[in-house]
Amino acid sequence: MIVALAGGVGGAKLVDGLASLLAPSQLLAVVNTGDDFEHLGFHISPDIDTIMYTLGGRANPKTGWGLAGETWNFMEALGRLGGETWFRLGDKDLATHVRRTAMLQAGTSLTDVTAALCRVMCIGHGVAPMSDDKVRTLVDTDIGELAFQDYFVRHRCKPVLRGLRYDGADKAQISPRVLKALDDPQLSAVVICPSNPYLSIAPILAIPGMRERLQSLPVPVIAVSPILGGQAVKGPTAKIMRELGLEVSALEVARHYHGLVDGFILDEQDAALEPAVAELGMATLVTPTLMNTNADRIDLAHEVRGFAERMKAGIES
Repeated sequence: MIVALAGGVGGAKLVDGLASLLAPSQLLAVVNTGDDFEHLGFHISPDIDTIMYTLGGRANPKTGWGLAGETWNFMEALGRLGGETWFRLGDKDLATHVRRTAMLQAGTSLTDVTAALCRVMCIGHGVAPMSDDKVRTLVDTDIGELAFQDYFVRHRCKPVLRGLRYDGADKAQISPRVLKALDDPQLSAVVICPSNPYLSIAPILAIPGMRERLQSLPVPVIAVSPILGGQAVKGPTAKIMRELGLEVSALEVARHYHGLVDGFILDEQDAALEPAVAELGMATLVTPTLMNTNADRIDLAHEVRGFAERMKAGIES
């Protein structure tokens, strides 16, 4: 069994690749909910939806998020009425938010809501939020503190970032489904997907006990770098690193995960960084990590699984 920590399009792609290799009972995606917010009266869970739509074969292939064949009648009508349209909700996507919100208001946990949505979407592999409690990523910028979606969507990541905090994380509890998976005797590895380390993975690790639990596991924790050749494949990872005064490199990502990660996967463009990563005490693997096609996703998943198996065998011996 593999537990994959994920958020964003890159995380969804690797989770999808792993799902192609593993039986439903052998994979659980633990998804960032720091991006969640309440909008137009609905509970929006962008990263959970991206994972679900990708696993269900419904994601927009051009963007990696949202639904394929989406229409926008609701947003157009809302705009004509003077409503907020900066965060666009497609007509089909809206149904997900309506259903999720109704279930949450009826007292169902986000973990159980997500499992129910996966069932009706015919998704067999596990998807769970990092927590059932409210955690919200807040971005300190040169124009003040912004809620994550204000920074990411309304302002298109243009403000200069000065820091991040994960409001509510200190009081949140790990989702019971996640705890069960981490305690499963069949667990063979934890994989940190090539998701933004600061926006997608850090909120997961900020939940009390999560980092310590991962560090105590008798199986390898492996991270895949989201930085290739000094650039991010998608999203604001490189911009955030620069504005935090960090080197934009796979090595810097490895430093960020130092003390938590046992193995680190670099893209072949960054092969020259392998010795420096190894000096951090991490096992390393250099392999193509860019996932432009479904075949690329599966190939990387093969490499991740094989690396995990070799590391686990070494730990056990």
